[in-house]
Amino acid sequence: MATLSTMGLASIPSPAQGAWDLGFIPIRAYALCFIVAIGFGIWLSERRWRARGGEKGLIGDVAFPGVIFGLIGARLYHVITDWQTYFGPRAIKEPYQALFLWEGGLSIWGAVALGGVGVWLACRRRGLSLGAVADTVAPGIAFGQAIARWGNWFNQELYGSPTTLPWGLEIDQAHGGEPGVLYHPTFLYESLWCTALGFALILAGRRFTLRHGRLFALYVAGYTFGRFWIEGLRIDPVGGVDHAVLLLGLRINQWTSLLLFAGALVYLWATRAKDTEEVVVPAAR
Repeated sequence: MATLSTMGLASIPSPAQGAWDLGFIPIRAYALCFIVAIGFGIWLSERRWRARGGEKGLIGDVAFPGVIFGLIGARLYHVITDWQTYFGPRAIKEPYQALFLWEGGLSIWGAVALGGVGVWLACRRRGLSLGAVADTVAPGIAFGQAIARWGNWFNQELYGSPTTLPWGLEIDQAHGGEPGVLYHPTFLYESLWCTALGFALILAGRRFTLRHGRLFALYVAGYTFGRFWIEGLRIDPVGGVDHAVLLLGLRINQWTSLLLFAGALVYLWATRAKDTEEVVVPAAR
């Protein structure tokens, strides 16, 4: 195990607190990170949409139901896969705490799945191309994830196994850390990966013909590729038990990554001949 004594001062400290009380209003860093992430993602997507000839302000209108549905989906996925934390004889939290979004536990899988439903409904109502919208917002989602992951740092959660690397993360005992032990900062790994992915998507969109949802499929493939190995470093429990639930030696989220990665590659291959320009906005009537 890596210890502070062996690593000296070469380590990443965790925040002393993740919330601040302004009178009777608690300000939680986790929530702030998500707000900034959503705001930046919408801002970037709006700029990209306007560059494609889309209507000003439309991305914000489409994003609203996507964000609402996404938050619900993100929490549902977490509660379903970690249900024993809130329900049953081994529950360590009260059932109503499953509604406490600010305590952590928002899954990207549920967010994209149900958030996509919200965006699809909004696009259908306005007569927009879902593929065009998906390709437009793909880099913004990646950058948003990069920002949101810092909320895990403030909550001292989702960290990796002990490490001897000089950028090991300090975790206090209240959050499961051991005195003098450093851990892989998986939040930082994923934040950096998503940042690089966001730039790669922008460059790929300019260099290649990636329409009809193909740039979004590239985002899915890129994210799941990185998430697979980052997830393998994590030691936090999944499923409400004191250890990670494994299936054939892999964590549940690693299997999810593999399935989505394969699905994205199949879609990219199946749509490789779709190189014509798509209609971004409905024709004038």
